[in-house]
Amino acid sequence: MPNKTFFNWSGGKDSAMALYKILQSEQYNIKSLLTNVNAVHERISMHGVRRSLLHAQAVSIGIPLQTIELPEQPTMIEYEQTMMNKMHQLKAEGYNHAVFGDIFLEDLKTYRKKKLKEANINCVFPLWKIDTADLIKEFITSGFKAIVVCINEGYLDKSFCGRLINESFINDLPGNVDVCGENGEFHSFVFDGPIFKQAINFSYGEIVHKSYTAPVTDDNYQSENNKYGFYFCDLLPA
Repeated sequence: MPNKTFFNWSGGKDSAMALYKILQSEQYNIKSLLTNVNAVHERISMHGVRRSLLHAQAVSIGIPLQTIELPEQPTMIEYEQTMMNKMHQLKAEGYNHAVFGDIFLEDLKTYRKKKLKEANINCVFPLWKIDTADLIKEFITSGFKAIVVCINEGYLDKSFCGRLINESFINDLPGNVDVCGENGEFHSFVFDGPIFKQAINFSYGEIVHKSYTAPVTDDNYQSENNKYGFYFCDLLPA
């Protein structure tokens, strides 16, 4: 039998491409999507997409959704305790593999592997070391559609928030921005593509700005700046 596997689903383009590729493998049996959710605001952590749209994605994909429910701004200790509780629960349910959409961040990959090893869960990275220029082209040509829902103001200005990810968007990106936003420059919401039975309907809401304090960890996995700001494009269920 293929390995019982859960997929770490962010709702964005890298997750969509990683799921697209892993579903073509007979080695892994994806039985759940797993997403971090801000339980206070009912939104995907970091990306700010509403829980209702996350659920719509899972229904269209046809894979059950599980969530890690987080407080407003958890400390790294709170986050890791909540995350590890969920990992041990999933292990008890028979899951032995976890899939991530990371591409080239070595420190993040090392962090994930270290933490999941504590629960005796193996990590899988189907996009690892794929050239991001090739990956974004494959994303578009495969028929995926996504909208930018969050941008880091340290890399991009407000005008990029709410744009569709297409050739025009890629061409307008500054030279210091990875085309897949792998360094956290931007985040997206995928609303159509080959993994979906039907497109996710939504309408545009307002664009808001928020500032956060960077977490500090013993693993040296933290932002370079103590404060960082983001623009979020709110999406409303249609």
